[in-house]
Amino acid sequence: MGDHCTNNPPLGWSKHNDEIVKLGDTEVYISKPADTDVGTRLLVLLTNGVGIHSVNNQVQADHLQKPDILWLCQICDPAPNTVNVATTTEEEFSLLDQIKMRAVEGNALKAVKEQYGDKEYRTSHGIHVVGYCFGGKYALRLAATDEVSAVAVAHGTMISREDFVGVKNPVTFACVENDPLFPDEIREEGLKLLQERNIEHELKVYKGVPHGFAVYGSYPDHHIKLSQEKVFDQFVEFISNYV
Repeated sequence: MGDHCTNNPPLGWSKHNDEIVKLGDTEVYISKPADTDVGTRLLVLLTNGVGIHSVNNQVQADHLQKPDILWLCQICDPAPNTVNVATTTEEEFSLLDQIKMRAVEGNALKAVKEQYGDKEYRTSHGIHVVGYCFGGKYALRLAATDEVSAVAVAHGTMISREDFVGVKNPVTFACVENDPLFPDEIREEGLKLLQERNIEHELKVYKGVPHGFAVYGSYPDHHIKLSQEKVFDQFVEFISNYV
């Protein structure tokens, strides 16, 4: 797993929310506008490897709800730091993969709908999902379910051809040029599958940035900061079309 997926670069600003709760068996960081009205949409953020206790990821959650078009629930730890993908066997990774997917799909999303679906948050049109790094793999998997309406994937980690096979909901990708954690050949094969099945999709490749760049942090490189904003705008614009 990339260094940017499992480390916290120093932040240039502070988070504004400290609400961490449990939905079902899953620990969740909650970020929402101060004033919600009827029809506010639900968005689930699947984090990178450092999880919901990372201040960086909490700031990412807070930032995503700023346009006041999304209520955001940052949910689960898709890839704990303790997992070393490079040394994990295929059998071990498969088991980890199954456990995490069950946690995200069967447990967490169900709890989100039970907790908020009959209140001021609109789940009848589906739940939006954004996944960063390892969380991107599970976001793409959720695009194959009836629970979500649109999905965004930022520099996905360990995505395979099989992750594209069942996709039936719109999905947008923000990818890194020559990313060894999401190789070009897998990306192109996946896009071909989406095109053959007429699945609404969008893909943008960002050059001169590291894997994991889209998670907000105090990167000194102006180009990286600019690219972060472009990914943010890309995701918000795409997801806003599916409400």
